[in-house]
Amino acid sequence: MDVTTMATAERADFADMLLSLTGAQWKASTLCGEWRARDVAAHVVAYLDRYRGAFTAALIRHRLRMDRLNARDVDAYSTCSLGEIAERMRSGIVPHSVGTGFGGRVALVECMIHQQDIRRPLELPRTIPAERLREALAFTRVAPLIRGGWRARGVRLIATDLEWAAGRGAEVRGSGEAILMAMAGRRSALDDLAGPGVTVLAARSSAN
Repeated sequence: MDVTTMATAERADFADMLLSLTGAQWKASTLCGEWRARDVAAHVVAYLDRYRGAFTAALIRHRLRMDRLNARDVDAYSTCSLGEIAERMRSGIVPHSVGTGFGGRVALVECMIHQQDIRRPLELPRTIPAERLREALAFTRVAPLIRGGWRARGVRLIATDLEWAAGRGAEVRGSGEAILMAMAGRRSALDDLAGPGVTVLAARSSAN
């Protein structure tokens, strides 16, 4: 399966998950700082669906501060309902615009990590298809904005639920999903990992 197909399926799964949420879950906290589930979903749609030229122009307007641009995007969707944002996610389901970056890997990883940002606090587990997860793990190690490679420098990451391992150094073992989220800086994922390298990841992890 090619990456574009994987990213399309991941975004479809994200949309399905959103439509399954209750009103209270839609407003619930996530792993992304102060963002609620609705804010995370709005961010994904706003970021992935913006054309590259428009994205660059918007980033320049916000003085290259991605956090300011993200906050503006979330505010712009603040009056949208769950159904409206889910429909927007479905309407742009095939990677396009910014989401086509790195052969569609930007869309795949963005949707996967942020879906887990919502699912983990709500205790809504899922089984991520192994092929998608392996692709996301590999890209997260080199993606400049995620900084997964920096967090995992000097450790060997070993997934215990699928065939994937990378890096050299003190071992970190756990599910592929937990490794992915730890590389993305989600401290709560560290509780699901084991090995001497966990302390290295913990020292480099941020709250969002």
